[in-house]
Amino acid sequence: MAEETITLPERPEQPLPPVRDWPAGELNATEFEPVLAELMREGPLTRIRLPHGEGWAWLATRHDDVKMITNDPRFSRAEAAVRQVTRLAPHFAPRPGALAWADQPDHNRLRHAVSAAYTVSAVKRLRPRAQEMLDALVDDMVRDGSPADLIARVLEPFPISVVCEVMGVPLDERQKLHDWTREIISTAGGADAAELAKKGLFGWIGQAVRARRDGEGGSAGGSEDVLSLLGAAVRRGELGEEEAVSVAGPLQIGGEAVTNNSGQMFYLLLSRPDLLDRLRNDPAARPAAVEELLRYIPHRASVGLPRIATEDVDLHGVRISAGDAVYVSYLAANRDPAVFPDPDRIDLDRDAGAHVAFGNGPHFCTGAVFSRMQIELLIDTLLERLPGLRLAVPADQVPFRQRTMIRGPLTLPVAW
Repeated sequence: MAEETITLPERPEQPLPPVRDWPAGELNATEFEPVLAELMREGPLTRIRLPHGEGWAWLATRHDDVKMITNDPRFSRAEAAVRQVTRLAPHFAPRPGALAWADQPDHNRLRHAVSAAYTVSAVKRLRPRAQEMLDALVDDMVRDGSPADLIARVLEPFPISVVCEVMGVPLDERQKLHDWTREIISTAGGADAAELAKKGLFGWIGQAVRARRDGEGGSAGGSEDVLSLLGAAVRRGELGEEEAVSVAGPLQIGGEAVTNNSGQMFYLLLSRPDLLDRLRNDPAARPAAVEELLRYIPHRASVGLPRIATEDVDLHGVRISAGDAVYVSYLAANRDPAVFPDPDRIDLDRDAGAHVAFGNGPHFCTGAVFSRMQIELLIDTLLERLPGLRLAVPADQVPFRQRTMIRGPLTLPVAW
């Protein structure tokens, strides 16, 4: 008797979630973005449409999914660089050879060219110089007297000085580069203003790389500053000139993030006396507190850069089809209650080491070691030197940047 074949019915795929418009609305201080909170509640995978670009994209919000997607070569940054994926930024024209849009093995080749500038030993070498620059800024602020704008006097010029030291930007050129980078990360000026700023910044970097390639235009930081390393890599034929410029630009722009991150941190500390007292009276608690604050602060508006699925991927019973655009939210992952219980509460005793505030996978932030160093110096120096540091206005009167991709206070009036 022939064996009977039993065919089981295929399990139907889950219906696609609706496409949700994600407006870039105004946000209050350090509040968690309400649209993102809704999307997190709706499921691990949702579909979003942002103000610019075309079509829709998947959004992953759970910690495990975010880590998987950012480590999985089936999700390509390079593929996303040639498409007008739905996005927050008004202007989109990735440069050839940009590190942020590279997949392996190109990503490692490009990153290797500047890796010597971002090692732990490089941070140790720069730390005394960074402390010296910070002390000078605090000295000037104290001399001019209370009250003062902590952003303008310390939290903005300090990271600019540090990133320019790392990059090798001469002193008399630093303000110009800062003005360009500020325009690039803003969404208020529109596509034309952002494009003009990019042309200025990348044109300046191109001239600097060519000068270092030819052994000219002395550096501010020495032979291991980023521009010198890139100039040498071009001279050896390891990178093309356009690739070197595309690597350097985002590294210079990324230095702006410390101003906004530290601004949010000090706003939180100064508006919550219990947190401030804990860090002032317990210096040993500060390193862990920095990690918890990095986990908690809403670093950016909306989401960062997309990826494209290069083949079908099933996740939570939903098929992400080859060619689909995919975003991950590091902010949402840092509020995943499965990893961080009671995630909307700042808990300075929490082990927040699993946070992904600096990204994850091959595109983990190149400058993370320098960012941590700067934040540690800012907290230690300001709390030790200004024990009476406090807000000079009510917390709800501190203005925050609006219509920008990177969030933070516009000014931070303080007294001491």
